[in-house]
Amino acid sequence: MAPPRTVQAPEYDLAARRREIPLLATTIPMNNCSQAPQTLATRAAAERYLDSWAGRGMDWDAWMEEVRLAKAAFARLVGASPDEIAICSSVSEAANLIASALDFGDDRRELVVSEAEFPTVGHVWLAQRGRGAEVRWVPVQGGAVALDDYATAVTERTRLVSACHGYYQNGVVQDVARIANVAHERGALLFVDAYQTAGAVPIDVRALDVDFLAAGNLKYLMGVPGVAFLYVRRELIERLEPTMTGWFGRADPFAFRVSELDWSPTASRFDLGTPPIPSAYVARAGMELVIAVGVERIRAWHETLARRLLDGGRARGLTVHGPDDVRHKTASTAFVVRDAHAVEVAMRARGVLPSARGPVIRLAPHYYSTLDDVDAALDVLVDVID
Repeated sequence: MAPPRTVQAPEYDLAARRREIPLLATTIPMNNCSQAPQTLATRAAAERYLDSWAGRGMDWDAWMEEVRLAKAAFARLVGASPDEIAICSSVSEAANLIASALDFGDDRRELVVSEAEFPTVGHVWLAQRGRGAEVRWVPVQGGAVALDDYATAVTERTRLVSACHGYYQNGVVQDVARIANVAHERGALLFVDAYQTAGAVPIDVRALDVDFLAAGNLKYLMGVPGVAFLYVRRELIERLEPTMTGWFGRADPFAFRVSELDWSPTASRFDLGTPPIPSAYVARAGMELVIAVGVERIRAWHETLARRLLDGGRARGLTVHGPDDVRHKTASTAFVVRDAHAVEVAMRARGVLPSARGPVIRLAPHYYSTLDDVDAALDVLVDVID
């Protein structure tokens, strides 16, 4: 394994990137694990849609082109082809789409789900019990899920394994490639929720050998709620017919054949109704920002920021929840506190935006963050706790 990368400064113009984010003039955002700040580019994208709507009333061809370009941007970020990408409103919807395409009528009834999944994903799989599925849980122990526990849980009866790429609570990154190997050795599929890693950790769906990967845009992809993307491995597309569908899942949506269910030959068969067009505008602008900076370069700076958070937090007497090795975590660092919500509210009042989850407060910088931002956020956290 490569040693941690400790860089003194990012390999891009940090000052220029900071000038693109108006919020930084007054606030220290440390909540990218929940919501990215607005940028000049994402605001301009939203205004482009509003201007189109205001000036043309309906500009359908241009709006559909924007959705196509947003799919292509996501495909580029995860190493996929654009025809392997569907557009959704959320990861909840993406997981439901995949669930609706699975058959639990034979011996492969098992869904193996890690306890590190964000609740919405776990809930989707639990809801399949009414269709004959049996859910087996892989436990979180010591803040992580052991690979050996996946190997124990997955059997010849497993239909699908659900394993997040990054654990939302403490930022631990799972070895998805090895989990994929465990699943595939037993003939199971692998669904990955990459919401906590897309834009923060390099992703290559081919190298990871995943079957499905979903991520929304409001965190490290610098976008807004209301839009997400779903990767479906090309070899699986024509084998799957989701019962959750809509007119954009057709081979030709604008043929308007109400009595014919002709499936798109691409991952667009997982599209539903009219796509989230305004959110797609913003999503593309955010993803293009991330692509321009470069996820590899972002990751290198994240490791430096994470090291500062870990060392600085412990030096201030804080208790870390999660991994100490920055190679095995996202940009998010979690600290154990009492009444995390109250801590979040108090920190926001002092100009620092954290994110509370269960028993922890999470500090999640991004490519625009400085070491001074990290130090100031830690100082405010300690002040609030005291």
